[in-house]
Amino acid sequence: MKSVAVITARGGSKRIPRKNIKPFLGKPILEYSIEAALQADLFHEVMVSTDDEEIAEVAKRAGAKVPFFRSEQTSNDYATTAEVIAEVLSSYERIGMKFQTVCCIYPTAPFVTSGAIKTAMMLLEQEKADSVIPVVKFSFPPQRGVVINDGRIVPKWPENMAKRSQDLEPLYHDCGQFYCLNVERFMQQRAIWMEHVVPLLQDERYVQDIDTLEDWHIAEMKYKLMKGV
Repeated sequence: MKSVAVITARGGSKRIPRKNIKPFLGKPILEYSIEAALQADLFHEVMVSTDDEEIAEVAKRAGAKVPFFRSEQTSNDYATTAEVIAEVLSSYERIGMKFQTVCCIYPTAPFVTSGAIKTAMMLLEQEKADSVIPVVKFSFPPQRGVVINDGRIVPKWPENMAKRSQDLEPLYHDCGQFYCLNVERFMQQRAIWMEHVVPLLQDERYVQDIDTLEDWHIAEMKYKLMKGV
């Protein structure tokens, strides 16, 4: 069974300019995702999908391949991850390479480990899943969330405000790190969230969205604590 790791790293990040190759504790953040994919030792190809020459050079120096560049259609602000993956798989097919599984890894995910990737890929096969998605439990129950109306706090769901946290159903969210997909079913459904999705539960300590510079600094602090540096 052939597998490919696809790291999605376009050049046009807006909130953090040049985000995908910005140094994270001393090296381009993209390198962490490439290293995790290579260390998993599962993939026939570890590639970076980009539209940017500088990102491509960083990727190749880190050991990834850039066999082709991303199209204009999948390089804009509105292109979805599913569209990028579909384009990559179709481009490979045109040069005679077909894969049965794909792991899409985000380029700003320094907490991704080769162990987590291995576990997810194993679950994909064992569970005969369409996809495996890492998820993390919300630290505070969303059912007790509030909204602000006319300067006043109002419970979104008043019926839950008096309930104990342990009596509310646990809710989870996508970690935003990587996705493992069955290629055949992905190409049929053209979606990350497909019919049969298996979760990979993650520890909140090792999950951090990086959308702003504040997120970036928090991620660096968490990474130092995780690594004991």
